[in-house]
Amino acid sequence: MAAFTDYEDHDAVGLAALVARGDTTPEALLEAAIERVESRNGAVNAVTNKLYDEGRQAIADGLPDGPLKGVPYLLKDLGASLAGCPTTRGCKFFEDVVPAEDSELVKRLKRAGMVIFGRTNTCELGLSLTCEPQLHGATKNPWDQTRISGGSSGGAAAAVGARMLPAAHASDGFGSIRAPAACCGLVGLKPTRARNTQAPYLGEGSGGLSAEHAVTLSVRDSAAVLDATRGPGAGDPYSAAPPARPFLDEIGTDPGRLRIAFTSRTPNGAAVGADARRGLEETAALAADLGHRVEEADPAIDGGAVVPTFLTLMAANTVVNLSSHPSAGRAAREDEVERVTWLMAKAGEAVSGADYVRATQTMHRLGRQMAAFHRDHDIVLTPGLATGSAVKLGWLDMMMEDADEYWRRVFHFSPFTVWFNLTGQPAMMLPIGESDGGLPVAVQAIAPYGDEASLFRFAAQLESARPWFDRKPEMVRGTSG
Repeated sequence: MAAFTDYEDHDAVGLAALVARGDTTPEALLEAAIERVESRNGAVNAVTNKLYDEGRQAIADGLPDGPLKGVPYLLKDLGASLAGCPTTRGCKFFEDVVPAEDSELVKRLKRAGMVIFGRTNTCELGLSLTCEPQLHGATKNPWDQTRISGGSSGGAAAAVGARMLPAAHASDGFGSIRAPAACCGLVGLKPTRARNTQAPYLGEGSGGLSAEHAVTLSVRDSAAVLDATRGPGAGDPYSAAPPARPFLDEIGTDPGRLRIAFTSRTPNGAAVGADARRGLEETAALAADLGHRVEEADPAIDGGAVVPTFLTLMAANTVVNLSSHPSAGRAAREDEVERVTWLMAKAGEAVSGADYVRATQTMHRLGRQMAAFHRDHDIVLTPGLATGSAVKLGWLDMMMEDADEYWRRVFHFSPFTVWFNLTGQPAMMLPIGESDGGLPVAVQAIAPYGDEASLFRFAAQLESARPWFDRKPEMVRGTSG
């Protein structure tokens, strides 16, 4: 049997292989994960609902013989409904909401054999790229506990970054998988729009902006989890075309000679810091060394429309979200939500039906513009975050009175992520760089709509050339095992 101290030497695919060979057990893996939550969560506040007994019971009842059998898993406290378990959305107005059934994505995770044993912190209604809700308190970055872990999947990223487990559920409406991955030194893929179903509760999230997936330690884990969850659900309004073969088969496959464009030009004019530029340039040089055709080139898109279009769509959706409590019979009051949430809802009330249609048409136009660029470029590289690494806690404050200043800060921190929520393309953060201060610095890789396969091939090649798995924060080094 694998020794207890081997737990952190493996990614999720590796842990599942140990179970399949009989070298360890799901019970041993769950207890290893629980021990790390108990010893490390106090420092970062990542896990807000511990479901240890539920995880143990799932194992006792017998796990399916799925591809990820026995791997411990945490669900973000937003989306991913788990029957009988509160889903607070990081908001006190919703803290008493208990779904009656699992979402389809959760059912698929369970069928893959994953062991769900808790929920992770999120900002209120997913409306931030930090994770500092009034309800559960701030989640801190395991690399530097004065800094943000990113948001809205900040609890997931802090848990994986602190090596409590190798992968965790996350979701992304304007960067909420990718920004936390960049902050915490992880792989974070936002899949193609509708690659993962949001059944049975939603046909699409936030007008098509949002997607569910995971933050992971390795590229192959991202592929394996997506293989387990991808595909339409009953009644979905649309879905992404199925891949030619399992995404996990792309790992280690020669990507061929790709046509790669790289750009540090932000759609909203935000400045890009030295660490971010260096990380991008070093990755572009590495891609050229690997034999790809690499050039600096800016996609011809209407960059000035990116943030305003997002804000129109999100404001209108916030009005609906605040009216979506299943039993309250009313919308949230001002004193039941954070200030930015309330101000977004007030802005949403002023969005007309015509405004919303124009915003969706602009979103689709941006997608067409990117599709035209991809006729000559297989992959686009951008900095992960304009700031390079995570900013300090408190800077992105959802209790701010000035919503315009709040959103200005959000999109000066992360101007490259929301772009691809609008276009619906798959976009992946890769923790390939490091700041002068030793913090993770990510590069974002983007592929054409529906083409996660190319992303996985290319990302796995970069990971092999410049591995990051053994890079760990100080709070983990010396306690790992």
